[in-house]
Amino acid sequence: MRVLLSTYGSRGDVEPLVGLAVRLRALGAEVRVCAPPDETFARLLDRVGVEVVPVGLPMGTMAPPSTESAASRRVSELAAQFDTVAAAAEGYDVLLATGLAHFASRSVAEKLGIPYVYATFCPFLLRSPHQAPPALLPGQSFPPDVTDNRVLWDLNARTFNALHGEALNAHRASVGLPAVDDVYDFIFTDRPWLASDPTLGPWQETPELDVVHTGAWMLPDERPLADDLLAFLDAGAPPVFVGYGSMRGVSADIARVSIESVRAQGRRVLVSRGWAELAPIDDRDDCFLVGEVNQQALFGRVAAVVHHGGAGTTTTAARAGAPQVVVPQGADQPYWSGRVADLGIGAAHDGSAPTAESLSAALRAALDPETRVRARAVADTIRTDGATAAAKLLLDAVSRERPPVPA
Repeated sequence: MRVLLSTYGSRGDVEPLVGLAVRLRALGAEVRVCAPPDETFARLLDRVGVEVVPVGLPMGTMAPPSTESAASRRVSELAAQFDTVAAAAEGYDVLLATGLAHFASRSVAEKLGIPYVYATFCPFLLRSPHQAPPALLPGQSFPPDVTDNRVLWDLNARTFNALHGEALNAHRASVGLPAVDDVYDFIFTDRPWLASDPTLGPWQETPELDVVHTGAWMLPDERPLADDLLAFLDAGAPPVFVGYGSMRGVSADIARVSIESVRAQGRRVLVSRGWAELAPIDDRDDCFLVGEVNQQALFGRVAAVVHHGGAGTTTTAARAGAPQVVVPQGADQPYWSGRVADLGIGAAHDGSAPTAESLSAALRAALDPETRVRARAVADTIRTDGATAAAKLLLDAVSRERPPVPA
């Protein structure tokens, strides 16, 4: 069985696919991954020996579109990845896409006549009467007098068509494929997969959508922590980790605010550089800078994790039993922030640009002993078999679709 995994997004879109690729390969499949050409992602895939096909521009250079015209241009760019993905998929049996890879990948699967699956890592994008849809552009809002979620999702689908329909269909026509009438349905299909942990990102069944909930796809990380980091951890009480992952547009003084807020609680600080290029604000020895690091090993040794609320970081911290403070910057991050607060495993910061006062208040809540007790209890419920479950489902589904081999 030959499986092509295709993604275009941040590390939160790439790393779960690496975890899935490892499990697919363990079950005997041949796996190739299409991913952005960022050096971080290439190293990640090289670490597990999975073949990678670079596609598109580096994600580290991309900014989310903020206008309708920018959104249309972005769709044209994403759909134009068709040729690279099609070449990578030649001779493969199935294509699974995540992130923003759907514009090219579903058309490729259709053109080649192979099975296609789209997976998302957060329930908030999936049509459900139990939740309202997210805004598709910064500052976008729905009519204040409309409260029926089904009506709001219909409006959301019209917005998808208005923003993406023309550019998508222009590309599909150029490769000999028919136009699509409903862009939302094209993206998410009628049977999307949801790769979130059932405790952190639950899904309530609904007739609107047939969702396959696999659990989160986690890549086991066996790398040791560096000696200097271990020395810092051993030199005092557990520090607070501060990192904003693949976020570039964080507030200019977020490093200063974060470090001062942690110090105000009498705690040492671990600062993660990330795409925001965070750094210590002075040379005091209570602050330590880390780059690429094994968060699975590290989060079990910290007092709390202050982060942006990406699905991967939220899940890793929850699995480690580490209290969290989520400072959401956009996309699905407000959803994860809300889940952390609802589960009682940390605090949700109100807004993307904390002050020393607001972040200190959130940290006090997260560092409360009762929060740690709750975080450790929830840690015992976090599943680690999502990638294995998804790999088996994918291979079984393709095997059922294959015609029998003649005797």
